[in-house]
Amino acid sequence: MSDAVFRETTAEPRTQSVPLSHVSLELGHLYMEDFEAGPERLGEHFAMVRPWVEAVRGTAAANGKRARVSTCFLIDDYFTRFSTPAELVPVLLAEAERHGLTIDYLARESGCAVADGIGIAEVVEHRLVESPPPGSDGSRPPAREIGWLANGERTPGVESLEAMANVPSWRPPTETAARRHSVFMDVELWDDLDQRRTWSCPFLAAVWQLARMGLLRYRGEPVLRPKPWPGKDFPRSWDDLPPLIQLNATAAPFCAYRTHSVLPSRFLPVEHAVRVILGQVEVDAVALGQIAERSAREGVSVPDGIADRAGYVFYPGP
Repeated sequence: MSDAVFRETTAEPRTQSVPLSHVSLELGHLYMEDFEAGPERLGEHFAMVRPWVEAVRGTAAANGKRARVSTCFLIDDYFTRFSTPAELVPVLLAEAERHGLTIDYLARESGCAVADGIGIAEVVEHRLVESPPPGSDGSRPPAREIGWLANGERTPGVESLEAMANVPSWRPPTETAARRHSVFMDVELWDDLDQRRTWSCPFLAAVWQLARMGLLRYRGEPVLRPKPWPGKDFPRSWDDLPPLIQLNATAAPFCAYRTHSVLPSRFLPVEHAVRVILGQVEVDAVALGQIAERSAREGVSVPDGIADRAGYVFYPGP
């Protein structure tokens, strides 16, 4: 009797590809206090964003081809709930339009944690692959146990130093990929207060970047996919608004080879932390290969490093 096992090819999960723009351009990622400050604050933001939008579009089209650029905006409904979509979103869109800007896609930050019943943040957490610094002794617990991820080696604790022979009383932290001098960062990924996990802003922002790069998959299928939103009426509850909606029916694809974000300067440390996280996430290899193959056909240069696919402009502001 044969012991061969026959399996239908449809039983194997197939990694689906996604349509791609050249650039996903983020027009804002503001918190509820920004909206609470009123339309004037939103107008100030879009006034600062507008010149950089033109610059990004021009750079994306520099190869002589018509650039596919989609725009997006992220609203924080994860850490704080303020107002309602029915009250807030029309004001946001009106201020963007008043400054000559169109928001193609609107996302809720809570959708970077859970969307359509899928724990997206947890999926990314399971793909963390820490880069141990040279000479590390394994005394540091893994990120998945402690909820912290570093770009190098921490200063040893006092207890560790006392247990070691012939070592100085203090040793500085070191960045793994330092250029002569270190810029060390240790990023909190989540906390588990009252038996409830709350993902950190940098971790959710890293998920947001991966989604915009078209690199998020769950059982082979893309996640955080945009849903068309007809009309200009919005629900009274944030939970009734899909995690990611498409406001412009003629928009270029949401996902892109590269991302670019125009943000107030207070986001700089957050996005530094995002780069630390992106540098230690093992994304779907097939999805990476699909993007590499398509970019080669189009003659589009895409960096090998995931973090290097994200670009930023930080403007002075509150």
